[in-house]
Amino acid sequence: MRKLSVAIAPFVFGALCGQPLLAAECKQGSAVYTDRDGAYELRFSPLNSEAAAASNQFKIKVLKTSMVLDGYVMPSEEPDRSIGMIMFNCPGGDVTGDDLNACTIWQGMVYGVDAKGEMNNLEPEAGAAADKIVLPGIGPAIRASSIWGEGKAYVAPWDVLNFKECAS
Repeated sequence: MRKLSVAIAPFVFGALCGQPLLAAECKQGSAVYTDRDGAYELRFSPLNSEAAAASNQFKIKVLKTSMVLDGYVMPSEEPDRSIGMIMFNCPGGDVTGDDLNACTIWQGMVYGVDAKGEMNNLEPEAGAAADKIVLPGIGPAIRASSIWGEGKAYVAPWDVLNFKECAS
């Protein structure tokens, strides 16, 4: 009996604190993730638009700096894939493709991994949050970008970010 009570203690503690214990209990649009080195935090936020071309939006905070990157996930045409873009210091207003290319840090597939370890396209913001987010090649892209260097980002993130919490 004692082993059972020790095993359920984290669940009781989590329930008392009011925080979801599992990513699946959180909506993707409110999920927060961190890299394994604790250098980056990826925080999703609701789009608040039914007409948006994106299925998700997020910000990546480069911890221990003032840098914040903007990110979007959009569904692609056949084959159905979640395509992500991460940008830094993009100009506002009416911009050209060249303007966007100049401020894009990373672009690629975005995958969600569930508690069973199965990888799939990232759920839209109203779907269940993934346990892990995979951004293939994000680390090398950051190292080759304008945010890398002295007084800027100095740790390249791993491609896998782990669920941290559900933002309220």
